[in-house]
Amino acid sequence: MAEILALGISHYPPLLWPDKNMSGLLKAMMRNPNLPEALKTPAGWSKEMQKEWGDDEGETAAAGHREQMVDWTRKARQALDDFNPDFVLLWGDDQYENFKEDIVPPYCVNAHPEFRFHNFPNNIWEEPVEKEFVLPGVAQAGKLLASELIKAGFDTSYSYKPLHHPLGHAFTNAIFYLDYDRSGFDYPILPVSINCYGRHVISQKGGLPSFEKELTEDDLDPPAPTPARLFDMGAETARILSESKYRVALVASSSWSHAFLTKKNHYLWPDIPADRALFEAMACGEYTSWRDYPASAIEDCGQQEVLNWSCLIGALNELGRGKPDVAAFVETWIFNSNKAFLISKP
Repeated sequence: MAEILALGISHYPPLLWPDKNMSGLLKAMMRNPNLPEALKTPAGWSKEMQKEWGDDEGETAAAGHREQMVDWTRKARQALDDFNPDFVLLWGDDQYENFKEDIVPPYCVNAHPEFRFHNFPNNIWEEPVEKEFVLPGVAQAGKLLASELIKAGFDTSYSYKPLHHPLGHAFTNAIFYLDYDRSGFDYPILPVSINCYGRHVISQKGGLPSFEKELTEDDLDPPAPTPARLFDMGAETARILSESKYRVALVASSSWSHAFLTKKNHYLWPDIPADRALFEAMACGEYTSWRDYPASAIEDCGQQEVLNWSCLIGALNELGRGKPDVAAFVETWIFNSNKAFLISKP
């Protein structure tokens, strides 16, 4: 049987920019005219949140947050290099990039021959937007995966070329961060896009909430795939690839609950208790509890992007893995989302 490495990382966009900009999403949410009066200044926040904010609007805390994220991502990269896979399969959300009004599948295997993309302006590496990154795809492996998933009862979408966008940021940022030290990243990739945003993928364009109009049930889209379905799809993916000729790294790319998706917290801070509960189950190897996690909780807790990890956890369960070799949780109140990291070696 083929060997499989499993990794979990974050593609947190503000890591692309200087520390002084990392609290930008919180500042945007503070402009909400419907924000309760008590929360309009740090004086009304929790002590933990005030401490992170400090007297420099979070710039000092951002440096520590970056250090933790980069340290754990470097550990993931070292595990990837030590394993040296034939290709890297990435589960990542499509945030209104290729899943738009013309087609919104539950998930899509991107069996492209290659991927071409650029970095964002003003990035921390000072790379010009004109610089093109080119990575090989694995079209045949993608066709194999899609075919076998369909045979197993998963009605799987697939593509051979981009529809609207070269490659979503869940994938490009994962690659940028795994190559944070710019030593090069040459592994072929197989991105599998997940419709994590569900009811908000079109109505909210996969982004920040509008403060001008409260969305009604009629405005919202159909829901995302359930945690159970993605858990099972991840498990089937692991079975297919473990019986293939390929040596594969499976990577879940996302942060966990997002403040701008957590209405009950007035879009200011993520759902730390909900994330902690999922993390503890994962760290203890209690993987089936992820399959039982209700879809309603995903949306209530702003955990839409955790669905990428549902695929990975299902794969770990199918592979019979015990506790992960590495499991880390990076908590925050002011930087929009909690982050988790995982390494599970064969």
